[in-house]
Amino acid sequence: MSEVKVGMVSLGCPKNQVDAELLLGFLADAGYELTADAAMADVAIVNTCGFIESAKAEAIEEILELAALKKEGRIKSLIVTGCLAERYRDAVLEEIPEVDAVVGIGANAQIADIVARSLKEKGMSVYGEKEALPLCGRRVQTTEFYYSYLKIAEGCHNRCSFCAIPLIRGGFRSRPMEELLREADQLARRGVKELNIVAQDPTEYGSDLYGRRCLPELLRRLCDVEGLEWIRVLYCYPEKITDELLDVMAEQPKICKYIDMPIQHVSQKVLRAMRRPGDKASLSALIAHIREKVPGVTLRTTVMTGFPGETQEDFEELADFVREMKFEKLGCFIWSPEEGTPAFDLPDRVDEETAAQREESLLDEQSRVIDEWCERMIGQRRRVLVEGFDRLAECCFGRSEGEAPEIDGKIFFDVEGARPAMGDFVEVEITDSMGCDLVGHRV
Repeated sequence: MSEVKVGMVSLGCPKNQVDAELLLGFLADAGYELTADAAMADVAIVNTCGFIESAKAEAIEEILELAALKKEGRIKSLIVTGCLAERYRDAVLEEIPEVDAVVGIGANAQIADIVARSLKEKGMSVYGEKEALPLCGRRVQTTEFYYSYLKIAEGCHNRCSFCAIPLIRGGFRSRPMEELLREADQLARRGVKELNIVAQDPTEYGSDLYGRRCLPELLRRLCDVEGLEWIRVLYCYPEKITDELLDVMAEQPKICKYIDMPIQHVSQKVLRAMRRPGDKASLSALIAHIREKVPGVTLRTTVMTGFPGETQEDFEELADFVREMKFEKLGCFIWSPEEGTPAFDLPDRVDEETAAQREESLLDEQSRVIDEWCERMIGQRRRVLVEGFDRLAECCFGRSEGEAPEIDGKIFFDVEGARPAMGDFVEVEITDSMGCDLVGHRV
């Protein structure tokens, strides 16, 4: 198959990126030549996200751009995989007839055969059971060599009313711990120094396989993998953050003191409509507890505006909370009406303009929090993982344990003497800030 060149565009979250790397592994094993530029390929694959409206729009735009290249004869076949393909199935072929194959997540292991067939057959739909999605195997790493992701589970059973993930990905299923440890060791042997733990709900890890939540145990064992320097957990459900998990973060030097804890809202009325537990008081107590148990922790959260029934009073309660809690990192998005989710049929939708104004107001509030945080950082020293050299600014840049890849800001710093290489760790003293980014010099 070496004469057939395959390129892939992968969109969405790191969990989808892991799926993309496994897809590329199947193709490489089958002898296909891989290219990083899908526009230069014989066969172009778009591994889509379909979580919210903006993600779907991005996926469709990417598909249409490649469809235009196919019309021009620059690519021979166009394949759609991932969440959008799984969720909308034949609708993709109906709306975009230039697509040659739509592949559900349960058919990912068949991708090599599908690529070959797509050069001869048109309009294919290939699906399987969601549980057939491959979770292990050869991965063609698409991140920089020094960091990667480890997907420890698939699917979700939390059933938040706004979320389509259970519809797309199925129920929660953990990967065996020994399998994860082997994969982590393989990644470390390839030069990975930062391992980012991902799943729709990492804090639920192990409950289905072992009858108990085992994330703290998994983290302890990952700390024994030689070569790993940082282990970061992305996405923790607030009600499942235990003292055992916090103790591991506080005690194990390899575990990044970083918690990504999407709260979505603090109004009890809105949270119940979202099918989420907690309220402002319980979340305030949890955050205080986390900061006490893990000194120096970086807290990241995500909140939502415009959920059906959200009143101005509900929003102001959320805005007050953001102001009071002073999260080091915060993202905000507007509720997206997703077909098939319980929230889709809720009454009292908030108009788009009001929801957008609320989002903008929250982000303005958070920008003031960030300005204060940047001021506190001046004079502090941070251990930084070097990611490159900015030729325009003539300085190096990287991240500390408080910045997750592709999500948070950077630390820019100047150096005297030999320039450090990508993947090196250096000590940087913070001297200034630029928006959400920090500035300093190597010490």
